[in-house]
Amino acid sequence: MYRIIRKKELNPTVTQMEIEAPLVAKKAKPGQFIILRVDGDGERIPLTVAGVDREKGTVKIIFQIVGATTRKLNEKREGEYIQDFVGPLGKPTETDGIKKVCIIGGGVGCAIALPVAEEFHRLGARVVSVIGFRNKDLLILEDEFKACSDSLTVMTDDGSYGRHGNVTVPLKEMLDHGEKFDMIITIGPLIMMKFVTLTAKPFGVPVTVSMNPIMIDGTGMCGGCRLTLHRDGQNVTKFACVDGPDFNGYEVDFDEAMSRGRMYTDFERHAYEQTCNLFKQA
Repeated sequence: MYRIIRKKELNPTVTQMEIEAPLVAKKAKPGQFIILRVDGDGERIPLTVAGVDREKGTVKIIFQIVGATTRKLNEKREGEYIQDFVGPLGKPTETDGIKKVCIIGGGVGCAIALPVAEEFHRLGARVVSVIGFRNKDLLILEDEFKACSDSLTVMTDDGSYGRHGNVTVPLKEMLDHGEKFDMIITIGPLIMMKFVTLTAKPFGVPVTVSMNPIMIDGTGMCGGCRLTLHRDGQNVTKFACVDGPDFNGYEVDFDEAMSRGRMYTDFERHAYEQTCNLFKQA
């Protein structure tokens, strides 16, 4: 069992928790993830490590309340326990040789992008960050990004905060004006990462995307997280849990990934509604 040390609401649909898990905290690096179960009957869900405190032995996670399991998790209070907390899984984000990086986060994906930005800042790289949200009410982690970025641009789809538009707008402006990056790292909704990749492609800047599809066992055995990459004229199958979650954005078949991601929408909605009804009856 793993104790919830701290719980904080970042916005009405996004929650941050600090979990006591010393063995995970000892080895976890930016870009890796954990798989947890809220209780003995719960499903396994992957959540990216949003930060660690090795001295205290804690791991920070940030999640959006979108399904039955995240709803159950959000009902937990400080001092209570969750059943399983397995990790770190996946490969850490590559940082070698990168002196100037553009970090682009979208929505709750900013929780994944932040520790990556912090790691590059710690290593002395120049960090240019762009974070985007649908509106001001969904904004998270702005101060944290400011602390580790040489420059930060905040975008909102409706213009209610920061600049009006999506994250590709400032990226295109920077590239058009001759800004050079060793790497662009983008983390967020699949459609956002697809268009960040398309925006960067004419300029030949390497793009890394973080793929967090459906995962079950986290070891590559179930095949639930398989992705198709287009590499050297061939289709190559990879598994996000063991081969990723970071991949070359130019190789990822985003359309297939988005199609697979929609397969369980109706099932998840039904499970979420059942969970809500259980809490109402309690």
